[in-house]
Amino acid sequence: MTRSDRVLADAEAVLRRHSERGQSLSARARQRRNAALMRKLKYAFWTVIAVLVASIAAGFVMPLGTTGVMVALGIMIAALLLIAALPTEPRVKTAALAATPLPALPLQTEIWLDNQRKALPPPALTLADSIGVKLETLAPQLERLTDQEPAAQEIRKLLSDHLPELVTGYESIPAPLRREERNGRIPEQQLVEGLTVIDTELARISETLASGDIDKLAVQNRFLELKYQEAKELGR
Repeated sequence: MTRSDRVLADAEAVLRRHSERGQSLSARARQRRNAALMRKLKYAFWTVIAVLVASIAAGFVMPLGTTGVMVALGIMIAALLLIAALPTEPRVKTAALAATPLPALPLQTEIWLDNQRKALPPPALTLADSIGVKLETLAPQLERLTDQEPAAQEIRKLLSDHLPELVTGYESIPAPLRREERNGRIPEQQLVEGLTVIDTELARISETLASGDIDKLAVQNRFLELKYQEAKELGR
């Protein structure tokens, strides 16, 4: 095996390990929800502290009395209820995907897809997880693309147009009709087939971008080999 072949093999192994380390969409969504819950608990803690400190400070100026204590408790309860009403996970609107910068589009699409999980049938959930893993792999690759490149335009159309249209189209169908055949097609089956195509296309795009990086690495490696070989020959 030549040095260039070894470089290609090593790079492919790195890509495989990176893909295998990817967490499922649902697992990362749980992490986001847990982080949001911890933020809410932190807000609640500091809210209670702030109300207590304000009440104590006011008590030095004038006695609070029963009314003052009840007002402080009311403020505290109202603030805690407001914090509890905050969403525990980020929400991404469908229309916002089109305006999302390309490097941030995979993560925003992943969050958007997670927001739709309750409406997806079980077969589609597995595909949603698979798409989420591929989006995680794709995210760092997009940082090197500009919006004008054909690959960037293809990815943006896939994530901000085709995927949302497929899922929202399924969601617009009344639940009792999603498994009924109409014109020879079943909506749930169409959704699964469409997600399968998108999942496959994301894998192809990621592999194409990665192959470009691998080829570039091999060319650079060959250039260095030639350069240092020439240096050795000149030093003789």
